[in-house]
Amino acid sequence: MLDALGMLGAGFAHVLQGGAAVHALWATLVGILVGALPGLTATMGVALLTTLTFSMDSSVALLVLVCVYVGAIYGGSRSAILLNIPGTPASAASTLDGYPLARQGLAGRAMGISTAGSWLGTLFGALCLALFAPVIGEYALEFQSYEMFWVAMFGIVIAGSLSGGDPLKGYIAGFLGLFVATIGQEANHAYPRFAFGSTDLAGGLGLLPVLVGVFGVAEVLSAMRGPAVRAVSSKIDSVVPRIRDVLRYWRTILRSGALGTFVGAMPGLGEDIAAWTSYAAARRASREAEQFGKGSVEGLMAAETGESACVPGAIIPVLTLAVPGSAPAAVLMAAMMIHGLNPGPMLAITTPEFIYQIVAMLILADMVKLVYGLVLVRPLLWVLLIPRERLMPVVFVLCCVGAFAITSRLFDVWVMLGAGLVGFVLRELRFPMAPLVLGIVLGDLLDKNLLRGLVLSGGDVTPFFTRPISAALAALVALMFLMSVPPVNAWVTRRMREALGALRRRPV
Repeated sequence: MLDALGMLGAGFAHVLQGGAAVHALWATLVGILVGALPGLTATMGVALLTTLTFSMDSSVALLVLVCVYVGAIYGGSRSAILLNIPGTPASAASTLDGYPLARQGLAGRAMGISTAGSWLGTLFGALCLALFAPVIGEYALEFQSYEMFWVAMFGIVIAGSLSGGDPLKGYIAGFLGLFVATIGQEANHAYPRFAFGSTDLAGGLGLLPVLVGVFGVAEVLSAMRGPAVRAVSSKIDSVVPRIRDVLRYWRTILRSGALGTFVGAMPGLGEDIAAWTSYAAARRASREAEQFGKGSVEGLMAAETGESACVPGAIIPVLTLAVPGSAPAAVLMAAMMIHGLNPGPMLAITTPEFIYQIVAMLILADMVKLVYGLVLVRPLLWVLLIPRERLMPVVFVLCCVGAFAITSRLFDVWVMLGAGLVGFVLRELRFPMAPLVLGIVLGDLLDKNLLRGLVLSGGDVTPFFTRPISAALAALVALMFLMSVPPVNAWVTRRMREALGALRRRPV
């Protein structure tokens, strides 16, 4: 414990040197603005800022991206409360009670509740990251190529089956991402795959141009199709969180923080699933369940705490397994690799201090977010009134500049545009984006470990199924796949209900 506290203190000392505080101030503000504006997402914000941080020192660049990530997830609640339009998908649950509170003339109180819940949620998740990431990293050292292959496959399967909607569409999106990741030269012999004689395609599709296209250009096209929105009111009451609201619902805060962190650590689920899970759990346990959806303080607190706790939770598998827990965490992991850092099982051995530096970045961003949440209510209300037709061209230009700045190749801009069109079509067809992103990010990990495992075994696939950890992971992947099949899921659910009913009827 003392060693961990010492390393956390050293992490703060490292993060706060130089002009880090200034970077935290402007980056968190940018994140809040990105999250507050309907049509922009945390993933797009992190992806765009990644393309603009190449000239920065690696620690400063990651601080900027962490602050944007934390700020964007929080900023989505501003438009959710005032406009009944979630600024990010993670804030959808906040509209259920935040907007009714605003309609009752309590918009300030609602934003104070969301600020308190978001601040406590991120703080809870950051502490969990500091406690559990080193432990998970030690166990992850036992993972070899066979196990890492199944870890990558598990991330794609669970994202496809649990990200909402039709599981078949989730799997299609995930394996489409895998296909995109295989374009280019394979790892062992540099044999070009799906290049069709093009030297540009033989070099592969850049990860960031694809992500900027899928989340930037596609968001621009989707947002331009949406109707114009206006704030519910320009009158804001006090935004200072009430201490009694926090103390009264401390159980809800702890429960939502734990659920949000756990959901974040599961690959591909993301902040929106964390918010809805926390909201549903709070409603089941609440004595005021009938108030949920009508302006419940507890419901808004649960949703905000859960989605914000998911941010540090999603970084846990990034640092320990090189598997992102959410779409923004996937872009953050790509940024780590671009800046010369290698997240994964060896991180806890080679640079254990980096874990605590990330924790310090999260806490610093959380504190800056708290200050902005209390003092920037009125300016954010003005920002929300900016017409979309004036905002989206600026976003599109930033997408183009960011894609070109990565390698100064016009081909990356075409990749971005193509990925944006594909992403827009998939959105219109109701395909989830999380499996697509996980497939793109984890495709390289899956491909390399599959080839490396086959080389080590002389082409024999049995080690993928016979090694203890590998076999357990393979069984887990198969179970998740079977549970996504509707008849199997219905049969298992029915059996579980029958078993629970039998236990309740059994005499004591």
